[in-house]
Amino acid sequence: MILLAIVLIFGAYIILRSLKKFIINAIAGLFILFLANQFISPDIGYSWLVILVCGIGGAVGAVLLLALRFIGFGI
Repeated sequence: MILLAIVLIFGAYIILRSLKKFIINAIAGLFILFLANQFISPDIGYSWLVILVCGIGGAVGAVLLLALRFIGFGI
């Protein structure tokens, strides 16, 4: 019983640690997209697809969205 509790606590720790990195990356991507909309003004809308790409891709996703917008393939 104690071994099961230790395994569950360790598993929860691993999940929360990776979830924290994912959340920080997602916030960074959305912040980059927000700054780009404010200062560069490519007029990228905040659709569910854009938020999903920034949430999963983070800063790289935001830069990818900006590059696609500048070459004419806006989402």
